[in-house]
Amino acid sequence: MTESLSVTVKRGSLYLGCDVYDRYFPKLDGVILLRRDDDLLILPVRHAASGGYLLKLRSAAGDRVVSAPDFFREQGIEDDCERHLSVTWSPEKGALCAPGAFKLQT
Repeated sequence: MTESLSVTVKRGSLYLGCDVYDRYFPKLDGVILLRRDDDLLILPVRHAASGGYLLKLRSAAGDRVVSAPDFFREQGIEDDCERHLSVTWSPEKGALCAPGAFKLQT
């Protein structure tokens, strides 16, 4: 059985639970956010000099938050919008993917 994982977009930030962080981004401090068609791709950044968004510690449990209001606004997701997105790892893309993340826009 496949475990269902999700991330949340709200107030211009991307919220990752410790389960998602520990599985896909352990010991990393940054990610790159990309839009591919209607999908959100979250790529790990292995070297800080590569750029990207900072994965900030949000709770003692290890939850993380990525503040990216500029990215989400450019994609038409305003700060007052909240979305819960199912995610899966794509080995082909080397990224955590939220299929249809931008298709949900009204």
